[in-house]
Amino acid sequence: MIKSLRTAAATLMTAASALALTVLGPAGTASAGVLDVTCTPPSSNNITYNPPMTATPQTVAYNATAQYGPCVSLSNPAITSGSRTTAGSVPDTSCLDLLGSRSFTLTITWNTGQTSTISGNSSATIAGAALISTFTGTVTSGLFTGSTVAQVLTGPAADVLLCTAGLGTVSGIYSLATLEITSP
Repeated sequence: MIKSLRTAAATLMTAASALALTVLGPAGTASAGVLDVTCTPPSSNNITYNPPMTATPQTVAYNATAQYGPCVSLSNPAITSGSRTTAGSVPDTSCLDLLGSRSFTLTITWNTGQTSTISGNSSATIAGAALISTFTGTVTSGLFTGSTVAQVLTGPAADVLLCTAGLGTVSGIYSLATLEITSP
């Protein structure tokens, strides 16, 4: 039963990712540069919140883990996957803060052992039943320094919608990820 639910969830997220790419276009289409690396689903991001987010602001600890792969890089063919983990806490936050914009800095560790530190801005919106988070920024250090970054996360929006209406909580969000890093 659980396996079939996971399969159904993966199928839904793949369809939602395809919808996001159809509506928004590929993450890197705005750039005229050379694609350094692209990672597609089943690349994923999983974030958990403790305590679960509610409509009432509170301090919430988070733990986010991303797995990138398969990845293809013409400039560095040894790259086939990557990962990142971030954790921390945010005071006075609610599920309403999941929608909107914020700045970020994160570091991806590639399967080669090299790293890319990325800084930029993210925004999240709901399209139908999908929560779509778009990250754009620049590699500030490490592999691909100076390149632009576009990442799209597509996950289910049901818990977020219920929470923002004051009818539930958000304990975590699992999303499929598409990542593109493009040199100028």
